[in-house]
Amino acid sequence: MKIKRFVAPDMRQAMRQVRDEQGPDAVILSTRRLDDGIEIIAALDYDEALVREAGFGLEAPKREETPLRALRDETERAARIDQARAATAAAVERAAKSGAPANENAPQRQSSAALAASVADVVRAATVVPNNDAAVNGVRAEINNLREMLEVQLSTLAWNQMDREQPLRARVLREMTRLGIDGDVARALCAELPPGMTPDQARYLPLGLLSRNIRTSGRNFDTVGGGVTALVGTTGVGKTTTIAKLAARAVLRHGASNVALISADQYRIGAGAQLEHYGRLLGVRVFNANDATSLRNVLLQLRGKHTVLVDTAGLAGNDPKLQQQFDTLRATSDVRVCLVLAANAQAQAIDNAIRAYAPLAPQSAILTKLDEAPLIGGALSALIRHNLPLDHTTDGQRVPEDIATADARKLVCLAAQLLKQRNEEPDDALLAERFGTATAALA
Repeated sequence: MKIKRFVAPDMRQAMRQVRDEQGPDAVILSTRRLDDGIEIIAALDYDEALVREAGFGLEAPKREETPLRALRDETERAARIDQARAATAAAVERAAKSGAPANENAPQRQSSAALAASVADVVRAATVVPNNDAAVNGVRAEINNLREMLEVQLSTLAWNQMDREQPLRARVLREMTRLGIDGDVARALCAELPPGMTPDQARYLPLGLLSRNIRTSGRNFDTVGGGVTALVGTTGVGKTTTIAKLAARAVLRHGASNVALISADQYRIGAGAQLEHYGRLLGVRVFNANDATSLRNVLLQLRGKHTVLVDTAGLAGNDPKLQQQFDTLRATSDVRVCLVLAANAQAQAIDNAIRAYAPLAPQSAILTKLDEAPLIGGALSALIRHNLPLDHTTDGQRVPEDIATADARKLVCLAAQLLKQRNEEPDDALLAERFGTATAALA
């Protein structure tokens, strides 16, 4: 018999370690919550006699004796409290109906004080608790551990059942996971699949559904009027470089005299100098705007320009200066807000950025750094989840070559090409955690 100790941050990861190393036939001997996570003692080729000789069978009752007694004491305490409350309510009701104190010779104030004292004595007696807080906490911890273990097992069973009964649907969810699509978006896309699809449909139809759910604005600065556009986003997503690319395209189409740049980034060192450098190369004037008043004044001077691009400071969602940036941009109603997102960022970071800038109600987004992203499924998931249309995509540092009008089909093809470069298969435990829980809940 092989006994081993596993420690993980939570129950799911601990159970995954047990399953990966000892297989589905492993027996859980004990679980315990530690300061750094969950401890599981598991055995392979279980032999009860050997376990007793090793001491597990003798220690387990001792560990459970105090928690069980604490649970019983907690139940008795709750019953005493209920009885005390019932007795108190009955006494108050009788006093209200009689309209007089129990002792007619005593004043009403003394009767009320006596009644309050007696009630307090009853409640105090009912709420006397032995010193067993640690034991109660131990019971609660054990129940939580059992619940987590049951959730892991139920999600695994639900996923395995889907894999057997609906293999094509499970295959689609597996491929979506390989593409990097988040679980909620993958389930929503899979719900649109026809019930009787063929293997060929299961191979190509999900990509078509993914392409159909990616919104694009069709905006092109070469042919469509530019107007005033402010690019916002977190630090390092490529706002200034993207502005240079857009300005270069506009200059080629409409001339340098019809294009202007505004620097509203007063926090990052060298931000204004970088934009001015691009302006000199393009022959475009660069203006500075420190607040809402100066931005309005600059925009009044540039009313005749075809394309005006505003570069803003890169701020995280928890930055206190973000609200000030919101107030500056809201002061002018004719500014079109475009959120810049980096495709090589983590999916959760992209989703958090969209949520952080949601108060500005950005009309569209620009997806940058496609050439640096190992997978773009996380970025596509965030765009689909928030129904945010794409203006452009960028895939390099060259100005103005590495920018293009957003095309949903090209993005899906890029996601499939990136997938071919990776041979990793999603873990069954991850698939069960993503899709098995929802399946079990629906069942």
